[in-house]
Amino acid sequence: MPVVMDADRMGRSLARIAHEIVERNRGVEELALVGIRTRGVPLARRLARAVKDINDHDVPTGALDITLYRDDLMRHAVGPQPLIRRTEIPFSIDDKRILLVDDVLYTGRTIRAALDALIDFGRPKAIQLVVLVDRGHRELPIKADYVGKNVPTSRLQSVQVRLAEIDGRDEVEIQDA
Repeated sequence: MPVVMDADRMGRSLARIAHEIVERNRGVEELALVGIRTRGVPLARRLARAVKDINDHDVPTGALDITLYRDDLMRHAVGPQPLIRRTEIPFSIDDKRILLVDDVLYTGRTIRAALDALIDFGRPKAIQLVVLVDRGHRELPIKADYVGKNVPTSRLQSVQVRLAEIDGRDEVEIQDA
């Protein structure tokens, strides 16, 4: 099971993404970060801190639960009693540039669900996608605007992202099925 990102590399990738965000958006006054539960939330918070370190401006940060928006809600392990967590977006998303943050981009279905969920909260000016890992194998026409690392995988492999806030350590590992 190779570790493709350790804590140091993850930190450098997030710092690079933060610089790209500031440069591409010509500042951060209209920006807000929304992390997709579970691991997108701490990544969004880390990016908010990194952006603040760059230009000393706080970027609002929220958490989005997409459970009820998933197209596989009744198909797999989610089952008839899905675990629904809280969405916490304590600011208006209207006319903001929303940076939607997730850990792994795979088929694109999670992001599609997140877009549906996010639009229920208002009408942003734009939505940009930030992912720590893009592993390919898209089933929907979704592409990340900011990527920490592209990791070619087979469909038989899984990408495990571990974050200190949840798992006690930072790393990205590829596992064979």
